[in-house]
Amino acid sequence: MARGMSEGVLPAAEHPMEQVVGIPRSSPRLRSLLVLLLDAAITVGALFCAVLLRFDGELPTQWQTAFEHRLPVLLSVRMATLVWFRLHRWSFRSSGLNEAARLVLANAVATIMFEAIRSFFFFEALPRSVVAIEFFLSTALMGVHRFAPRMAQLWYLDQKRSRARGSQRTIVVGAGSAGDLLLHDLLRTPGSPWHVIGLVDDDPAKHGTFLNGKPVFGSIDALPELVTKHRVTQVLIAIPRLPPERIRHILGLCKHQNVGFKIIPASFAYLDQKITAAMLHELSPEHLLPRDVISFDQEEVHRLIVGRRILVTGSAGSIGSEIARQVAAHAPASLVLLDINENELYLLVRQLQERHPNLPVSAIVADIRDQERLMRLGREHTPQYVFHAAAHKHVPLMEDSPEEAIKNNVFGTLNVAHMADACGAERFVLISTDKAVHPTSVMGASKRLAEMVIRDVAARSRTAFTAVRFGNVLGSAGSVVPLFKQQIQRGGPVTVTHPDCTRYFMVIPEAVGLVVLAGLQGYGELCILDMGTPVRIAELAANMITMAGLVPGKDISIVYTGLRPGEKLEETLLSEEEELTQQVRNRIKVAQSPAPPPDFQLQLERLRRVAQAGDAFGVMLALRNLIPTYSPAKLRAAERSERL
Repeated sequence: MARGMSEGVLPAAEHPMEQVVGIPRSSPRLRSLLVLLLDAAITVGALFCAVLLRFDGELPTQWQTAFEHRLPVLLSVRMATLVWFRLHRWSFRSSGLNEAARLVLANAVATIMFEAIRSFFFFEALPRSVVAIEFFLSTALMGVHRFAPRMAQLWYLDQKRSRARGSQRTIVVGAGSAGDLLLHDLLRTPGSPWHVIGLVDDDPAKHGTFLNGKPVFGSIDALPELVTKHRVTQVLIAIPRLPPERIRHILGLCKHQNVGFKIIPASFAYLDQKITAAMLHELSPEHLLPRDVISFDQEEVHRLIVGRRILVTGSAGSIGSEIARQVAAHAPASLVLLDINENELYLLVRQLQERHPNLPVSAIVADIRDQERLMRLGREHTPQYVFHAAAHKHVPLMEDSPEEAIKNNVFGTLNVAHMADACGAERFVLISTDKAVHPTSVMGASKRLAEMVIRDVAARSRTAFTAVRFGNVLGSAGSVVPLFKQQIQRGGPVTVTHPDCTRYFMVIPEAVGLVVLAGLQGYGELCILDMGTPVRIAELAANMITMAGLVPGKDISIVYTGLRPGEKLEETLLSEEEELTQQVRNRIKVAQSPAPPPDFQLQLERLRRVAQAGDAFGVMLALRNLIPTYSPAKLRAAERSERL
């Protein structure tokens, strides 16, 4: 608030001396007059002291008259100059270096004008040393009178904060412009819970210096020692767009200390005027991605969506609901949301109606396995774009119920694809997964088969079909990050399947941007986001424990449970055949999958029969016939027992 004020509009009673002398809070003119009176007294005292210093404590008789005649002239010139520079309307709370420079300039101008007037009227000159000493004394004392109250207040707040209950001893990482602005706010906010001890920065030129009165101790690598020495409980990262590897390095340095972490989000990287404590966010797994988060061109997204009729299946889920939110923001002609989960669907529709009251939104409770129901909906709403996000996705559950995975993920997809084809939709986008590559689980095999299904339908349709493969989506329902958070909140242990298990990760906005742009731009039949290098799940778990202010292995243990049925140590994004045809466009990989086998329709019908019969073993056999690389452990074990 103080930064946004003009110099002439000051907060009430912001100078302590106002309360001492009893000035009413609504008297800025009286406050300005008081400032000028104090400046006048300083000028008189400074000139008197200068003369005494020049003449060793005694004023010669011949200079007494000259002193009495020159003083009114100097006083008039200096007061007029201070008013001209508007230094009588002083902000004791928000003044800084610029105001200090203005004060020096005003006094220098006054001294020059005084000498000019004296020369013009042929007054006898005061000794140059007297003029110089008076200038420096006046400027220094006026600066003290203007800046000392604020410095005293900041010292008092800092001391009060250090003794307050719940105060957190804090180190700021980054002594650059962002750290300066953040520290400025922390020190001037009375209710701030952070008592800043000092800063660290990797720039050697800053080591040993002070920023807003706080020392820059050294490099970031000194954090563990400083945390222990100063009993630090909070680390604030004030380096916008700090690379993920540096964040992981900081977490690794502090993994044996109980400290919390907050960071200035990247969206504030270019706010060079004000950064406040309110902008600080909790450090989250998104900050640990081994790459920069990809931002998609919103104008391009808008051009693709505006005025179009859109249907989203699985719209009550994490991905489907985010697709719905982002699509709704770009003014489609209509938005149809379909899901079997009626409660979450109801909440989503209410949220969208509140945000976009003029958008026609339809909530449809339906099962994608009901083909006749889907066909009626297609004829009624005639969508131009269909985003198919409905699916069973939990690997262990689908291992126990493979027939349900097939009925929903394969034949549900086939039903939605036939509906899109029948109603003349322009584009159909399937949400797939990296688990579809060389699948070892029923869920992965069902999604690979869903990719084959839409390619088969596309061969006979005017609708453009595209499959979009995801890695693990941070924050989506049922993903590893929410699970780790729950386990940490309960006090552990955090369960990880294997110490060497790795996964590709993306954030929800990236996933949705990939769906919209890759799916609607017509890049090709199979699109994958370039997600950089995979992340070790064990390292992610340890970093999340550290981010919570706890010590891995001490406060929260990490327990390795072993790979669950159908799980792999590592995921791949493309098969060998797909790798041969990949292209890269705007961080989006585009590939062509191998064509379905000639008897695809016949094998698909066999799969339907065994799934409807609830024959789990028959489902896995049928899947292996359709996907030769699918070889589940259960099937191999059963075949071995039959041979024995």
